Amino acid sequence: MLAMSDINCIKHLRNKKGLSITKIKETLGINWRTAKKYADENQLPTSKIKQSKGMMYTEKWGEIVSDWLFEDSKLKKKLRRTSKQIFIELQTLGFKGSYRTVCYFISDWENSHSEELDKGHDRLEHPPSEAQVDFGVMEVVKVGEYMDVHVLVMSYPYSNAAFAVPLPSENQECFLQGLKVLFNQTEGVPRKIRIDNLTPAVKKVRSKTEEAKLTDAFIQFQNHYGFDVQVCNPRSGYEKGSVENKVGYIRYNFLTTSPIMNSFEELTETLRVHLQKDRQRLHYEKEVLIEDLWNQEKKFLLELPIEDYPIFKEIEAKVNKFNEAKLDNILVHIPRAANYPFIYFMLSWDKFKAVTPDGEILLEDFRPYMNRKRAIPWVSIFKDWIRKPRVVPYSRYQKYLPGRVNDYLLVDDLQVRKERLSELVNLLLTHDMKRINEEFYDLISGKNENPFGLDWSQYDSLAPIDRSDQK
Repeated sequence: MLAMSDINCIKHLRNKKGLSITKIKETLGINWRTAKKYADENQLPTSKIKQSKGMMYTEKWGEIVSDWLFEDSKLKKKLRRTSKQIFIELQTLGFKGSYRTVCYFISDWENSHSEELDKGHDRLEHPPSEAQVDFGVMEVVKVGEYMDVHVLVMSYPYSNAAFAVPLPSENQECFLQGLKVLFNQTEGVPRKIRIDNLTPAVKKVRSKTEEAKLTDAFIQFQNHYGFDVQVCNPRSGYEKGSVENKVGYIRYNFLTTSPIMNSFEELTETLRVHLQKDRQRLHYEKEVLIEDLWNQEKKFLLELPIEDYPIFKEIEAKVNKFNEAKLDNILVHIPRAANYPFIYFMLSWDKFKAVTPDGEILLEDFRPYMNRKRAIPWVSIFKDWIRKPRVVPYSRYQKYLPGRVNDYLLVDDLQVRKERLSELVNLLLTHDMKRINEEFYDLISGKNENPFGLDWSQYDSLAPIDRSDQK
């Protein structure tokens, strides 16, 4: 395209001087068609902004993905959907496009909404049967509330195989129990384990003059299974880069959008199956299936001991005059405990026993942190939905809605949906979501006169009794 000064010269020679197209061509040394175009045709301004085309822009898919990305932008990065998961969820809704189409759209959206850049990680080489271990905190939903689980991940850099177990805490009992479960999953024990300065394993970090000192309980556990330990330098996470990457990989691929967890055992099995299937892909560098490399590496593992290793901890606790003793920083009421000068707590990773000095068990229950949850911020979520009622069926939070409330909101009429959302927002000011669902008929019927036209007492009598929540 010619500069405006050149175009103006052509117009002047044509209109003011009366030169022919051929003469203008010869005078300026330009193509005849170019001279004709700028001499006789109107040069109207046009927009340089190109209209986006394609199914992501002309159909509903772009709006759905934009809503998801906007919704995820309010969360921590580790809780956001990945491009792969967005593509899979779109396919369940009937999307016929390709994965690349979705990636291009997400890239365009992020370029216009985000300024963050990804940072790479170094790759490390390790011999077979050398493992790395680390915790990663991940979010799940249990009984309608958020709960943080501490996932212990074991990575084998040689084959790039990984194993994981969710736990309620990162204390010594959970750490040793997690290692025990991981050893059983791998059907062997790694010859060397690299860890950072985890409090359950390291009582004194490495200095310039001394090596790290391990806790007695961890040394006893280590001696039973026969593995060696290598402790990283302080603030040197790159020394176990394989497991650091695996923690993120598991979070972004298997625990995004806060999955619903019924029990730790069930989530453990779900992760085991996911990671087993994940080994059916090529190693990022060796171009060999991870499963094949893992089968080679398994031959170098140590055998599991025949005798099972019991994992527990005994601590002495003082009791106040109200029959209360502190456990996990929470006062626990123990019947008749004040009758004794002190009691013992027998602790496993998930349960405890309160025992008298004579060996009598006063109380046996789940540890307090097993029920440490956070409420889902339904009020702010519903207010977002009121502004965009069509997003409800596609929202990451929709699967957390209890049954009756979910059915109540999934109506086709968007105006009715907005009205019902506003009604529920008002109810949430005085009731929690669990109570609204349990007393749904009484709370809603006053305004809507049985919105479903159902006899809920007959409906509830058909449902099986779930006693898992009583744990």
